Amino acid sequence: MKQPLKTIFFLAFVSLVLTGCSGMRVVDSDVTAFTAWTSAPPVPGTPYRFERLPSQQSGNAQQERLESIASTSLAKVGLVLDPAKARFSVQISFNTQYLERFPDDGFLLGGPGVFIGAGTGGGAFGFGFPMRFGEPYYKRDLTLLVRELSTQKVVFETRAFHDGIWGDTLAVLPAMLDAALLGFPQPPPGTRRINVEIPR
Repeated sequence: MKQPLKTIFFLAFVSLVLTGCSGMRVVDSDVTAFTAWTSAPPVPGTPYRFERLPSQQSGNAQQERLESIASTSLAKVGLVLDPAKARFSVQISFNTQYLERFPDDGFLLGGPGVFIGAGTGGGAFGFGFPMRFGEPYYKRDLTLLVRELSTQKVVFETRAFHDGIWGDTLAVLPAMLDAALLGFPQPPPGTRRINVEIPR
């Protein structure tokens, strides 16, 4: 009787683990966007080109990958990458800060202190030493600017901030871009918390 029960519990555990691993996870971003359209906002099919800062010029593989991912999100809101016919330019920057986070301000196994003990084998006196174990933590910020080429004015600005334990930037970045462009070209004012689900 014990063996069948063990088998049932084991299969239930495996099923639970597989269900959790195959689920979705949420990338939550705090997004703030600003608009200053000097003419009609872009409509689906509007061409654009990428604009780079001096530090982002050609030969920068990281920037090229960033722009490649951004072009997918920009296509979702109707913009078409066509440098020769561009009406707008898009400038994008992205930063990741790696931190080590501690769950609380306490210490694992207690804080520092003094202990005194006694027993049949004699007495003891000593000091307790704190032990802390951190976990990886990432803070990411994304800025995307749209400039009208005819006037050289920035007409759209959006910023997205996300922090969490996920270290796979290439999976998190597209979700942040989609969040940053939500509502384009006329997003609501103020800072919004936007959740985007991605495969676990």
